[in-house]
Amino acid sequence: MPENRTWIIAPNDLPDSALTGGKTGLEKESLRINYDGNIAVTPHPKSLGAPLTHSCITTDFSEALLELVTPPCARPAEAIDFLNNTEAFVHRRLDGEYLWAASMPCRLDGNSDIPIARYGDSELGKKKTRYREGLALRYGKTMQVIAGVHFNYSFSDTLWTALRKQPDSTPVSTDDINARYMGMIRNLQRFGWINLYLFGASPAVCRSFTEKRPVHLRAFDEQTWFHPHATSLRMSDIGYTNDRIHTRHQVIYHSLPAYIESLDKLTQTPHPKFALLDSSYSGTPRQLNGNILQIENELYATVRPKQIPQDDETYLDALRMRGIRYVELRSIDVNPFFPNGITAEQLAFVELLMHYCLLQPSPEISDSEALIIHQNYNDTAYRGRDPQLNLLRDGHPVRLHDWAMQIIDNMQAIADAMDKAHHTNEYSCALNIQRNCVAFSELTPSSRMLQVMENNNESFTEFVLRQSMQHHRHHLDQRLETEREKYYQALSRKSHRQQQIMEADDKLSALIERLKYQHDIDPLNQLRQDF
Repeated sequence: MPENRTWIIAPNDLPDSALTGGKTGLEKESLRINYDGNIAVTPHPKSLGAPLTHSCITTDFSEALLELVTPPCARPAEAIDFLNNTEAFVHRRLDGEYLWAASMPCRLDGNSDIPIARYGDSELGKKKTRYREGLALRYGKTMQVIAGVHFNYSFSDTLWTALRKQPDSTPVSTDDINARYMGMIRNLQRFGWINLYLFGASPAVCRSFTEKRPVHLRAFDEQTWFHPHATSLRMSDIGYTNDRIHTRHQVIYHSLPAYIESLDKLTQTPHPKFALLDSSYSGTPRQLNGNILQIENELYATVRPKQIPQDDETYLDALRMRGIRYVELRSIDVNPFFPNGITAEQLAFVELLMHYCLLQPSPEISDSEALIIHQNYNDTAYRGRDPQLNLLRDGHPVRLHDWAMQIIDNMQAIADAMDKAHHTNEYSCALNIQRNCVAFSELTPSSRMLQVMENNNESFTEFVLRQSMQHHRHHLDQRLETEREKYYQALSRKSHRQQQIMEADDKLSALIERLKYQHDIDPLNQLRQDF
């Protein structure tokens, strides 16, 4: 059965301006490690700023799990350049430490040596830490230190105008844009397994991650589990997932209101197991609540609609108020062969895939199709390079290799249109690189990684530690312009000031409330008299 070639609008019918206004942003996670390849137990370096308030250098679950964030950039190469500069600044401030160059974590000693991230004494900071303590209780710490690269993308306003069916004088409504984005998200779920095949870089894992051998894996050596055809164990059912907890609680992607309602329900419905986690503990609660999800971010979806929250808005409140601003794709592994963990060619391909998924018809996802999508991802994660692997498409088995090649062939029209609009050939080149990876699976990062480990007689930990040290030297050797150095230093100082202001404001608010309760007076007037 051939891949669907029906376009909502043919790529070559789009004006150049519709294809040149997209914005790309990145969020890259990396574990801090020591010289021996163990997770760092030191606090987040103060010279990097306050992670609670820093705009581009923060932490995720663990104090040792750095997250580097770029602003929205006009071209993929600009996002890579910003990430590269940020890495250069960070590596210069790692005192005898390195950044782990892979998605699956370094050598671990169970949960005990993984420090949960701390964000200071403000109410927001304490809430962020408590949320992470809840994650540790629910899923264990080891899963939470898996790293990845998140690809954020927004389309140009001109593209929405080109896609609408109304006369040109009719403004494009937020509802129309939301509907288009949700259609793209549904297709990204249908076709997203191709990212695991092409960009999966976690075919092996240190045995300390899971001492008992997972049923799908084999022993590579005394320190490593692996599968010869695996692509992304990070995206498998032993990786970064809570699907096993929430399989009976489907998130609905039919429309943005349906998505918000279904996700809202998960954050308000008690979970029998999670509700009991604090029942025998008499101290401060160790999670935000006992619901299916503490907050919306606890749903580990491969792709999410996003809007930037304002003030005290939640993620869902922001979507309700202003609709979808961009889409976050979360299924890309950190590539250990490149100092930044990702390349401009990868980003160009994903940008093409975003357009492909937007311009293809996108029916609603039924419950049965949702199960198929999950199975396709899991099969690709474990056996994606097996030449005999079949996935399910429209209820029929199809070889992964054949389906992937059909998708890439159909994306050629988008690559040609993007090249024309940008006066370049980078999109066709990026597509050809991935076409070769489909034709020759040994070119994929997952295959190359196992080849190098075997050739060098290295365990997973030995291979990644060697790459981590090489990347560290690379970033130390590269030139960081004085103005760029001053820019990051200023951001770090500003972040510390902002956290101090937040903590002072919280203390003042608490004092005012205490005075008001104790003395039944106007607390502000009393404070004026005291000072």
